[in-house]
Amino acid sequence: MSPKFLRIAVVLGLLSAIGPFAIDMYLPALPSIGTDLHAGTAAVQMSLLIFFLSMGFGQIVVGPISDMVGRKLPLYGGLALFMAGGIGSAMAPTIEWLIAFRFLQGLGASAGMAIPRAIVRDLHTGNEAAKLMSLLMLVFSVSPILAPLTGSQIIENFGWRAVFWTVTGAAVLATILLATSLKETRPAEERVGSSFGTALAGYRFLMGDRNFLGLVAIAGFGIASFFVYLSSSSFILIDHYGLSPSVYSVFFSINAVAFIGMSQLTGLLSERFGLKRVVWVAVTGYATTMVVLFAVMATGVDRLDVMAALLFVGYGFLGLVIPTTSVLAMEEHGEIAGTASALMGTLHFAIGALAMGVAGVFFDGTPLPMVAGITLCAVTSFALAKATLGRSREAVEAPAE
Repeated sequence: MSPKFLRIAVVLGLLSAIGPFAIDMYLPALPSIGTDLHAGTAAVQMSLLIFFLSMGFGQIVVGPISDMVGRKLPLYGGLALFMAGGIGSAMAPTIEWLIAFRFLQGLGASAGMAIPRAIVRDLHTGNEAAKLMSLLMLVFSVSPILAPLTGSQIIENFGWRAVFWTVTGAAVLATILLATSLKETRPAEERVGSSFGTALAGYRFLMGDRNFLGLVAIAGFGIASFFVYLSSSSFILIDHYGLSPSVYSVFFSINAVAFIGMSQLTGLLSERFGLKRVVWVAVTGYATTMVVLFAVMATGVDRLDVMAALLFVGYGFLGLVIPTTSVLAMEEHGEIAGTASALMGTLHFAIGALAMGVAGVFFDGTPLPMVAGITLCAVTSFALAKATLGRSREAVEAPAE
C-alpha cells in the first residue's frame, strides 16, 4: 500500500475515532461520576445515551452539507462543536449540565462519523474501498483498546473531569491533521446541483432502497449489540465482578483486539470470496456465538472468563460485518455519498440507542440482561442478512475472475 493510502486511512480513522474516544475513555468513570454529581445509574447512563443520539441524528444534517460545500468545512465545524462540548463537560457542576454538554459534543462528533465514509466512497469502490475501510477501522478501533486504559489511569490520578480535557486535546490534534494531511475529495464541480432539496430527495430514494436499508440494518443491529455492552459493562464488571477500573479496561480492550484483528482481513477475504459471502458467514458466526453465550449463562453459569471468551469470539466475527456492509451499502450511491453515509450513520445510532434504552430498562446489576440484549441484536442481524442476501448464488459465490 502506498504512503498516501496509509496517510488517508490514519487521518480518516482519527476523525472517526474522536466520537468513540469520548465514549470509551469515560466508561470507567461512570460509577464515580454518579457519586461525584449525586446522580443515579439511570441519569449517568443518560449522559452516554444522549451522546449517542446527538452523534447519530446530527449526521442527517452534516452529511448533505458535505455534499453541498465539500467534506472539509463541515469537519472543521464539527470539531469546533466537539471541543466546546468537551470543555463544558469538563466543567459541568451537575448531571443535567453534563448531559447538555454531552449533547453538544455528540453533535460535533457526528461530522467525524458521517463524512469519512463519504470520503472513502469519493476515492474508491469495491475491494479497494474495503481495504481502505478496514484500515480506517484499524485506526478507529484503537479507541476501544487505548481509551479505557488511558481513561482509567487519568481518572485514578486526576479525576473524571480530566477525561474531557484529554478528548478535547485529541480533537485539536485531529484539526491539525485535517488541515495539513487531507485534501478536499469533493471538488466544486461535483457539488453543482447539491442542495437540501436534493438531500431530501436522496433520503426518500434511499428509504425506498430495500437493499441499502437491509445492509444498514445488518450492521446497525451488530453495532447495537456493542452499544448494549458499552452501557452496562462498567457496572457489571466493576460492581458485579469486583474489577478495578484498570482491570475493567483490560477486559474491555480484549474485545476490541478481536474486532480489529478480524476487520483487517476484510480486504483479503472479500477479494477471494466476495463481500456478500463474507457478510453472510460473519453474521452467522456472530449469532451462533452469542446464542451459545446466552444459553450458558441462562443455565446459571455466572463466570467472567466464560463471558469474556465468547464475547471475544463474537466480536471477532462482528469485525468483518461492519466494513463489508458499509462498502456494499455505499457502492451504488456515489453521487449522494454524504447523504447515504449520513442516513447509514443515523440509522446505526438510532438502532443502537434504542437497544441501549431497552437494555437499561431490564438492567439489574447482573450479566444476564446484558447478554440477552446482545444475543437478540445478533440474531436480528442474522435474520436481516438472510432476508437481504438470501441464499441466492449471487449472495454466496466468489466474484468472477
